[in-house]
Amino acid sequence: MEKTSQASGLQSLFPDKSSLSHPDFSHLGEEEKLIAKTIDMFVKDQVLPNNKNLEAHDYQTSKELFAAAGELGLLGVEVPEAFDGLEMSKKTSGLVAEKMGYGASFSVAFNIHSGVGTLPYVYFGTEVQKKRYLPKLASGEWVGAYALTEPNAGSDALAASTTAKIDETTGNWIINGEKQWITNAHIANVYVVFAKTEAGITAFIVEREFPGVSIGAEEKKLGIKGSSTATLILDDVKVGPQQVLGAVGKGHHIALNILNLARLKLAFANIGASKQALETAVKYAKERKQFNKALTAFPMIQEKLADMAISIYGAACSAYYTASVLDQLDGSSTEEQLIGSLARYAMDCSINKVYASETLHDCVDETLQIHGGYGYMQDYDVERQYRDARINRLFEGTNEINRLTIAKSFLKRYHQTEQAVVNPADIHGGRKDQFIQFSTYLLQVMMKALPVEKKENMDEKQMYLRVLSDVVKEIYIMKAAYLDAEQGGGDTAFKQLKADVICENGYRRVESATITMVSAASADEAAKQEVLEEIRILAVPPYSDVFDKKRLIAEHIIMQEGYEK
Repeated sequence: MEKTSQASGLQSLFPDKSSLSHPDFSHLGEEEKLIAKTIDMFVKDQVLPNNKNLEAHDYQTSKELFAAAGELGLLGVEVPEAFDGLEMSKKTSGLVAEKMGYGASFSVAFNIHSGVGTLPYVYFGTEVQKKRYLPKLASGEWVGAYALTEPNAGSDALAASTTAKIDETTGNWIINGEKQWITNAHIANVYVVFAKTEAGITAFIVEREFPGVSIGAEEKKLGIKGSSTATLILDDVKVGPQQVLGAVGKGHHIALNILNLARLKLAFANIGASKQALETAVKYAKERKQFNKALTAFPMIQEKLADMAISIYGAACSAYYTASVLDQLDGSSTEEQLIGSLARYAMDCSINKVYASETLHDCVDETLQIHGGYGYMQDYDVERQYRDARINRLFEGTNEINRLTIAKSFLKRYHQTEQAVVNPADIHGGRKDQFIQFSTYLLQVMMKALPVEKKENMDEKQMYLRVLSDVVKEIYIMKAAYLDAEQGGGDTAFKQLKADVICENGYRRVESATITMVSAASADEAAKQEVLEEIRILAVPPYSDVFDKKRLIAEHIIMQEGYEK
């Protein structure tokens, strides 16, 4: 194993084993392995056989699957035991989302229900609200939904036009407006609705049976056809003060922090779907023969399989690391303290959302490519996988919005951190560690070049922020993969191979991005050339034979017929 270096300055903003109470963050215990097997069987035996019914909007089938999932305890993983939940960790919740990621459209319905459809009550509900709603949501008796988006409030989610006005005579709130693209709309029993009040955005609990609540027609979508998506219409809906979730005028705290957690949950689901795509690719490539050889015998096909496995490994290491850090938040915190704690990890959650959704995009795209013309036909499941995957770069905040979140959150934390200057001459350690340290040094160079001095000027520099976010993302993934590989466990040699490629290729991408940033930001040609020359002569470790490493990774993937067994 490589010799590690202590995190300081910039490096302290990225994954570090000192941030974990249990350094082996990706290891699954026996109970977690049992949960994984349970979900595998549930998806294989109950979900996938019903996918055609779900895509035909058979709501009864959807509700029966929710009830079955509730009976298995899968809906209450993050619900406190006092309210009939299992009260398990974010890591376990992530595992559930990952394994459910194999479940096509039902995965979307499931994760919306167990995430944004349930967690607002867990974190912000009163004792009375928790007693009324959480046991029903945990059992699957009721299905939950989250109503934030509006026709004119997409990425600018808090620009709501839905209103809630208080009736001074009765003390009730009167809600009017429409919420668009609501997942689980037709099967949900209760919605968390965000509306504009005189005090600001406020969250309300709205039950399906309340007078004035109606649902529009199902949207005709490119993919995830088996999840209900429709408009929630609110016409003079009267709700009592007991239906206010959290504080009046503070609904934006609920919306943004719950979305952060939803982004991490979505990342886990994307990891599961990526593994499914890889398994689909390997199975087909082993069976399909061209020129009297299986496709798996061709080096270019092997490279595709290896690239998929490497990206999945980076996504999984990152997501499980973030979940493990979130598990250490103090559960006894006040609402204000909780909001501050969750907000601190906005960068981490957005990194996971962007990386995992783009990993899934690449995996399904290459899986379809391996299938050739057959992949374009509906007779093959990869056609469905390809269509279903596209939404993931759009919902829970587009990847563009998430990149801005990464950059802005990073800049805020960067300016709050005492910076220890990284000196290239002092960089030491093993190859992976050195690539990470040199990448951190280049980030330092980038920060000096970044033409963002005042917060109000940030949005004028979105292209710079996009490059910064990608560099921050690369280093985060590199560090998480490095920590997992060094921890050992499982097939250590296989982990090391994947982490080697992630760190080496990651450094190359960081170097390229830094050159782009410096070239764009500096008007002084002489100063620019001096910086670029310093980058060119950095004493990074010699580049390795990445092709050979990918060949070994591909052989491993082909032998075990997928990412893991």
